[in-house]
Amino acid sequence: MKFTDGYWLLREGVTAAHPVQVLDVTASPGALEIHAPTQPIRHRGDLLKGPVVTISAHAPMPDVIGVTFTHFEGEQPRGPQFEVQRDDDFVPQAEYDDEHATLTAGALSVRVARTGPWHIDFLAHGRTLTTSGTKGMGIMRDATGAHYLREQLNLTVGTSVYGLGERFGPLVKNGQVVDMWNADGGTATEQAYKNVPFYLTDAGYGVFVDHPGRVSFEVGSEAVSRVQFSVESQQLTYYVIYGPTPKDILRKYTALTGRPALPPAWSFGLWLTTSFTTSYDETTVTSFIDGMKERELPLSVFHFDCFWMREFNWCDFEWDPRVFPDPEGMLARLKAKGLHICVWINPYIAQRSPLFAEGKELGHLLKKPDGSVWQWDLWQPGMALVDFTSPAARDWYAAKLEALLAQGVDCFKTDFGERVPVDVAYADGSDPERMHNYYTYLYNQTVFDVLRKHRGEEEAVVFARSATAGSQQFPVHWGGDCEATYESMAESLRGGLSLGMSGFGFWSHDIGGFEGTPTPALFKRWLAFGLLSSHSRLHGSSSYRVPWLFDEEAVDVLRLFTRLKLRLMPYLYEVARTAQAEGVPMMRAMVLEFPDDPGCAHLERQYMLGPDLLVAPVFSDEGDVSYYVPEGTWTHFLSGQTVTGPRWVRERHGFASVPLLVRPGAVIPVGAVDDRPDYPYADGVTLRAYELERGAKVTVPVGDVTFTVVREGDTLRASSSDPATGWALAAGERIARASADTGFLSLELKSE
Repeated sequence: MKFTDGYWLLREGVTAAHPVQVLDVTASPGALEIHAPTQPIRHRGDLLKGPVVTISAHAPMPDVIGVTFTHFEGEQPRGPQFEVQRDDDFVPQAEYDDEHATLTAGALSVRVARTGPWHIDFLAHGRTLTTSGTKGMGIMRDATGAHYLREQLNLTVGTSVYGLGERFGPLVKNGQVVDMWNADGGTATEQAYKNVPFYLTDAGYGVFVDHPGRVSFEVGSEAVSRVQFSVESQQLTYYVIYGPTPKDILRKYTALTGRPALPPAWSFGLWLTTSFTTSYDETTVTSFIDGMKERELPLSVFHFDCFWMREFNWCDFEWDPRVFPDPEGMLARLKAKGLHICVWINPYIAQRSPLFAEGKELGHLLKKPDGSVWQWDLWQPGMALVDFTSPAARDWYAAKLEALLAQGVDCFKTDFGERVPVDVAYADGSDPERMHNYYTYLYNQTVFDVLRKHRGEEEAVVFARSATAGSQQFPVHWGGDCEATYESMAESLRGGLSLGMSGFGFWSHDIGGFEGTPTPALFKRWLAFGLLSSHSRLHGSSSYRVPWLFDEEAVDVLRLFTRLKLRLMPYLYEVARTAQAEGVPMMRAMVLEFPDDPGCAHLERQYMLGPDLLVAPVFSDEGDVSYYVPEGTWTHFLSGQTVTGPRWVRERHGFASVPLLVRPGAVIPVGAVDDRPDYPYADGVTLRAYELERGAKVTVPVGDVTFTVVREGDTLRASSSDPATGWALAAGERIARASADTGFLSLELKSE
């Protein structure tokens, strides 16, 4: 929401009131409360006029400080609220004197000036991170009389801003206007499926706006040296989160809003789907699965998209009997082939579905204010939405999924959840504007809880499209409807990196693009990118994605990169554990790993897969690619050739290759199995040491075993963490001297 007309003027019809000074301060254990008039107090007559705003400072945990800005306190509070975690044992320090009022939480402090012009500073270790200065905080009314609260935080010179959800435009958000409003807009627009009111900077801090509804951000746009955010409300709360590094900020942000669950190991293998509007039955599905096996293409999950249910019945959660007359038998036959099964669902109930009448009778469908069921004809004729604010409706919906799990389904693709109306009345009285984005949280939480209950904590996984803050707890998420073009492949990557900078640990995309049919060249380039992502799915709209429909080379490329990913599982699964434990994503924008390298600030066509593997997807038929290499000597994983940075590199790659470089000093565990993702990672593992300095010691977790690797001359020695596991290694197994062909020292280990 923009309020100004240039630097000097307000827009026509807009009025503004800004705190100008501190009237009084009250300090309580762990908090400050400040009353600030919006006009100077020169005499007692000025005490008769408003507005006067209340600003409270509080801290839920160390290095995180919340600021709540309130105009009228009499507004009836309405949900939903984000679930913000608190450390109940932590008490921040509040103090004030004649000059300042200060709240300190760990290394972070907020300081409000009690004299002179209105000014709020956020400091860490005596250094100012950001400020809210004169006319930054304000009560704004537009020409219609709508009431907004606005804050502006200063951007220092050279600061880049990231995050704000899965956004498909430039990775660095400076200069952009971003509205938090979930929409089914594809990957080619400024709209987003996953809006997260959190931004991260490379200046040592991030900011989380604790409002689940529409939040408008102007990032260095309306005021080019500030990030502005506003909500239509009487109260605005935001949290400043101190790092100091970008990864530290993500660790603390996800501690505040929730860490992701750890997806099961089998989910990291290759997923194949029926595609969307294609025609299929058990014979078609079996032919795809058998075709993959005949071509030695490892497959972990098969997904049935929308038309597993009868047309116009979405959702009734019943297999279409015309094409799947024996669903239990079919699922048993498919699972006997070693597959896990996923089916498509959404939170919408079409009028023709038998569940519509049932849900209406039971009161489980979202209603209009007059009590009638809210309906429209987009997506499904006469469709309604499940009201997930009702516990009874959630149980009803969950029971339908439980029946599918009993049949043999393992997980769900939780599609949609973005087009949520606001002219409705929720069962629990929630504010429809605040529920628009939050609806997806309740939807995916309901599904994830069903899976946890019936499959176990370590087996629960969804494939979700919509999300908001906190939804990272219910992985995995995918990038939505992209086109079969290189441009869309690149915008998908930008979306995934942006989402990773918003606290989401796991992310995927439709290999080959969703809309349209990719050319064989594009499909093969996308295969390499897709198999070097957190999760890997072959999916399309109106055409199948089995590789032999493109060309025989596509079969070879898919086999190569699928087997590569499966052999990398000892490394990848440890990266996944880090995402679960710390909130640091598997796919990382370069700035996350190299915040002190200015060359990494704007990089968006490459990424780090975990801490040690650099991936630069190829976005051309010819194979020409440019990428940036940070400092040190990096090694191509596939060829063993080395590249020394910092510098830009130009290369040409065939379809069986992609820039996949290993960070200097890394030890990469490579598994002995390449036909499935879930296996004993440590048994037969090869530890590859790249540019490891003589005398260096590296700890390498592999499954349940932790190895300590030491380089002595041109020899690696390894010891294990727990002899009780069977890993009682001799104190030094020699290996061959590194050769020019491999570019690394390696040591193969087997349990005793």
